[in-house]
Amino acid sequence: MKTDDSATAQMPAAVGDRSTPSGAASSAEHARRRVRSGTAFAALGVTSFSLTFPATAWALEGLGPWTVTAARSVLAAVLAGVCLLVLRVPLPERRHRAGLLVVASGVVLGFPLLTTLALETSTTSHAAVVVGLLPLTTATYSALRTGTRHSRTFWAAALAGAAVVVTFALAQSGGTPTTGDLYLFAALLVCAAAYAEGGRLAREMPGWQVISWALVACLPLTVPGVVVALRFEPAELTGHAVAGLLWLAVGSQFLGLVVWYRGMAAAGVAHAGQLQLAQPLLTLVWSVLLLGERIGPAAPAAAVAVLVCIAVTQRSGRPAAGPVRAEATGRPRP
Repeated sequence: MKTDDSATAQMPAAVGDRSTPSGAASSAEHARRRVRSGTAFAALGVTSFSLTFPATAWALEGLGPWTVTAARSVLAAVLAGVCLLVLRVPLPERRHRAGLLVVASGVVLGFPLLTTLALETSTTSHAAVVVGLLPLTTATYSALRTGTRHSRTFWAAALAGAAVVVTFALAQSGGTPTTGDLYLFAALLVCAAAYAEGGRLAREMPGWQVISWALVACLPLTVPGVVVALRFEPAELTGHAVAGLLWLAVGSQFLGLVVWYRGMAAAGVAHAGQLQLAQPLLTLVWSVLLLGERIGPAAPAAAVAVLVCIAVTQRSGRPAAGPVRAEATGRPRP
C-alpha cells in the first residue's frame, strides 16, 4: 500500500513534468504566430506608404506644399476623431502623452511637410531611395530608446541595405546631395523617432488609437494651417490633386499607420522596420506606372540587394532585451 500511495503521490509531478515542455512549445508557437501576424500587418503598412510619394506628386499638381501637409492631417484627424467618438475611447493616460507628442511631431507634421517640400525639387524615385534609410534610423533610435540588443548579423545586414540605398540615391543625383536631400534626411530623423515611439506605445494601447490621438492632438495647428495656406497658395482641385490628397489622408496618414503600428507591436520595432527596405522599390514601380518616370538600369540590381538584406535581418533572430526593455513593453520593473 505504501508503494501505491507513493506512486500516486508522484503522479501530479510526473504529469507536470510532461506538461512543461508542451507548455513551452505552445508558448513558442504562439510567439512565432504573433511575429508572423505582425510581419503581415507591417507589410500592409509598407505597401500603403509606398504610394505616399506618388500621391504627394499628384496632390502638388493642384495644391501647394503647406496646403497638402495641413489638409491631409485635418482629413485624417476627422476620420480618427469619428472612430474615437463612436467607440467611446477614453483619453490617453498621462504616461502616454509624451510619446504621443513625439508621434504627432514626426508622422503627422514633420515627415509629411519635409517630404512634400523635398518633392518640389526631387523626383519621387529619388526621394524614395533616400527614405530607404528609414529602417536603419528607426532601428538605431529604438535600440537607444529601449535598450534592445541585436546580433551583429542583424546590424551588418541593416547597414548593407542602407549602403545600397545611399549608393543608389547618390547615383541618381549625380553624386552630390541636393536641397531636397537635406529635407529628406531631416524627415528621416523625425520619422524614425515617431515610428519607434509609436511601436512602443502600440504595446500598451491599440495601434489605431496611437495614430488617432496623435492626429487629433495636432488639430489646433493643422486647422489654422489649412486656412492660412489656402490664402497664400493657389489651389486647383484637379482629379489628380483630389485623388492624391484623399490617399494621403486615408491611406498613408491613417489606415497605413494603423496596420504599421500594430505590426511593430507584434513583430518588434526594428525587425518590422527592416521591411521598409522594400518600400523604395515599390515606390519606384508606382512612379513608373502612375507618374511615367523613367528608372535607370541600377534599379533591378538594387532591388535584389535590398531584398537579400531584408531576408537576412528577418532571419537573424529575435532581439535580446536590455535593461530598460521592461519600460518599453509596459511591464513594471521587478
